[in-house]
Amino acid sequence: MKSIVLSSVVAALLAFSGCGSTQPAVDEKPATEKQAPAQEVAPVETETVAAEDSMVDSDSNSGETASSMSMSDAESELSSVYFGFDKFNISNDMREDISKAAEIGKTDAQNYNIKLEGNCDEWGSDEYNFALGLKRANAVKKALVAEGVAADRISMVSYGESNPVCNDKTKSCYAKNRRVDFKLLP
Repeated sequence: MKSIVLSSVVAALLAFSGCGSTQPAVDEKPATEKQAPAQEVAPVETETVAAEDSMVDSDSNSGETASSMSMSDAESELSSVYFGFDKFNISNDMREDISKAAEIGKTDAQNYNIKLEGNCDEWGSDEYNFALGLKRANAVKKALVAEGVAADRISMVSYGESNPVCNDKTKSCYAKNRRVDFKLLP
């Protein structure tokens, strides 16, 4: 009974409220106002560069010294550091790679900053893998600093499991994804 009375009251309110009879007001400018004239824009000027001026001198490579390598050459010399399952400590067999990377960082790549990219396999939650990737990158950073690379030249990023080099469901593939990669930045 209550529902019938309630629905009757709602129907009556809707029926009596109806639509408004007033039209919406439109804000228009009076026709007597004049618009400001459009501003003139200067035409685009073009310049032709001679062929001999279009090449960048190889002597002016942004402050590189004669002893340093190009960024891509130095980066290709840096090999990834691999980690065990659920580990972020550097194993003894990776120490030689760290030492080589530190030597390159102090000599050939001395004009570049180093970005350490921590990566994980697909096991574990996203949050856990991002934290583990950062711990791995931090372990490599500490090892590089211990070898004499300036800490302010090193930045870290964790990709967690989002940057795999192998997608097979095998132990050897998972091992390839548990790594820290080196990237050089200008």
